[in-house]
Amino acid sequence: MTSQKLRWTAAAGALLIAVAVALFWTRDASPTSEDPPPTVAGHAAPQTPRGAPGAAAGAATTEEPEPAVEQLPMPGCWDGLHAFDASVSMDTFRQALAMAIGNNDRYLASYLQERLTELVGGDAARALQVLEWAQSANGPELSIYMDALKDAPAVHTAQVAQRLLKMGEDPGATSQQRSAALDALETQRKLTAGDIQRLKTLALDETLDSTAWVATRTLGRVMKEDFSRTGNYAPYWKELLDIGSTSDDMAVRLLALEMPSYSNPVIGEESFDSLKRILANDRERDVREMAAFRLGLTKAPDQALDIFRDAFEKEHDLCVRWAIFRFAVRAAGEKALPLLEQFATKDPRFTQDYLEFQALYASGTVDFARIWLGKREHHNCLVEEGAPH
Repeated sequence: MTSQKLRWTAAAGALLIAVAVALFWTRDASPTSEDPPPTVAGHAAPQTPRGAPGAAAGAATTEEPEPAVEQLPMPGCWDGLHAFDASVSMDTFRQALAMAIGNNDRYLASYLQERLTELVGGDAARALQVLEWAQSANGPELSIYMDALKDAPAVHTAQVAQRLLKMGEDPGATSQQRSAALDALETQRKLTAGDIQRLKTLALDETLDSTAWVATRTLGRVMKEDFSRTGNYAPYWKELLDIGSTSDDMAVRLLALEMPSYSNPVIGEESFDSLKRILANDRERDVREMAAFRLGLTKAPDQALDIFRDAFEKEHDLCVRWAIFRFAVRAAGEKALPLLEQFATKDPRFTQDYLEFQALYASGTVDFARIWLGKREHHNCLVEEGAPH
């Protein structure tokens, strides 16, 4: 490997692989498009504009337009790759990665990330060696180390998981290193009570900025994994709810309340006091909407309706009222109609909504998904992500 330069040669057969791996080059610790819930708090994804209008009517031309030709990147293979694969080791890997990054060869770097996952496998010692490399890495090199490690079975060993958590807590590490370490923890199958508390401490540290956000997301994603495997969500949700109630960072509070949306556990009465306080007192509209959404899937719909009634009375924001209105329907179904009538009497802007929900249930529809598909939108509360409101 040291005596050969990796270079491009045209290879049409590698096209699909090159296109696929290119998707992973720009990955970082920011939230991905993976598993966002459908407009749960009144946000819609940005819409792609339709095509621009064509030439003005009546404009004459003597030439036929050129047919559109799809331009695709030419993929390639690398001289010496088979020899490298046959002899690759932890010692030779870093040299190959440095060459790929130095040449800005994203395709090769993505391939090497997959090879590193294979090299580490279930070997905790190799995983710890990668973490040693990560302590002096940054940028694409750090991302490749951590993303490779996240997918390796060794990440589930206790010593590797604890090393990642310690790196996330290390005040001497860079913000990127700390966030990357906590991001690599998100594939854990479960967390101990002590580790949940350590992540919570990071999530509530207002000096950590994006690292606090990643700690919150990691708590939520491990909750999803544990819930899907065992049905256990309560210890994670208890701390996420506290984060959503007490963090000074609006983005962290919102994320903490959002994370159950990816596994949809049915919330019990033990969560009601906190959600009621958030719905009544949080200074941010988005957070109050998310609290209303959380109350919409509950084991105790009657108590949830009581909370919605009090919150609607005190709320002055149209969009938060609309969230309360529709998630009351999600919580109690047709039993929410008398409360919706009260809402519409207090605020006539919701009269048409009440009549439409009433007609949908009268038609025999019962489940909320179909009810919502049949419901028209009358309020300008669905905004593009990041737009002011």
